[in-house]
Amino acid sequence: MAMIAVTLGDSALGSGGKSPGTRAKQAAMLRAELIKAFEAVRKIDSQKNNRNNQTNSTTRTGGNNQANKNDNSPNMKNPNSSLKNPPTQNNQNTDNQNSSSAQTSTDLRSDVMQKVLRREIPLLVTAHRAQDIITALRIAKEFNIRIVLDGAAEAFLVIDEIKASGFPVIIHPTMYRAGSETENLSLETASKLKAAGIMVALQGGFESYVPKTRVVLFEAGIAAANGLSMRDALATITIDAAKILGLDRRIGSIETGKDADLAMYDGDPFEYTTHCTGTMINGQIVSEVVR
Repeated sequence: MAMIAVTLGDSALGSGGKSPGTRAKQAAMLRAELIKAFEAVRKIDSQKNNRNNQTNSTTRTGGNNQANKNDNSPNMKNPNSSLKNPPTQNNQNTDNQNSSSAQTSTDLRSDVMQKVLRREIPLLVTAHRAQDIITALRIAKEFNIRIVLDGAAEAFLVIDEIKASGFPVIIHPTMYRAGSETENLSLETASKLKAAGIMVALQGGFESYVPKTRVVLFEAGIAAANGLSMRDALATITIDAAKILGLDRRIGSIETGKDADLAMYDGDPFEYTTHCTGTMINGQIVSEVVR
């Protein structure tokens, strides 16, 4: 699992009296899910600590059990404080008990949110308006979680805040239709964020009125024509995209040990008249058809 997705903004407000209805309620609903998962994490870690302490007490012949003095429960200022060094199990029986408890859980949403709180996976937050982006950054700081900003049409308005957070951005398609929460989108967003030192990737995206996705190579070419260097444009759909997804050990660049999945061209890949002359998957040429 790469990440879990949530949405903040106009597209998630609901209609006809349905929740959430307001941006404040959107943020409150997201916080409620994180708090619920936070309590579950604290309970699980407390149970693990108790089991460890019981096991340790049976193996010691005297003295105080110092493990009982260690408080590993998380706190709301830094929910992940106890998660950086999770308690280890001291016997196989305890491992089996924990595994059994995990398997009996039926709250899948809470289970996944727990992974977010443990910083095992990031939260993919779709947010276009500057105010929604700021809300996402605030919640990430409050719960000490990792996030990836998605869409981010007005990211260029809050560059300093995004840079300070250190979080990457997957930008909306360059040819996305401007309107509503994307009315202020810009073709120069990628170049502005990159110039500020923010990791950026481009997406093919989707539009609700027609079942299609755009070609990311074309999107990168448009970004290159609007301030992004050719090298950086290529990185937005290769190595930087792989890093954001946590897959850069396997894909994203041509290096020893990585998957040999390649597309070959007879010219500049960003030029409209360039053709793909071959495709390689796992080091094997699977197509030599010129397209």
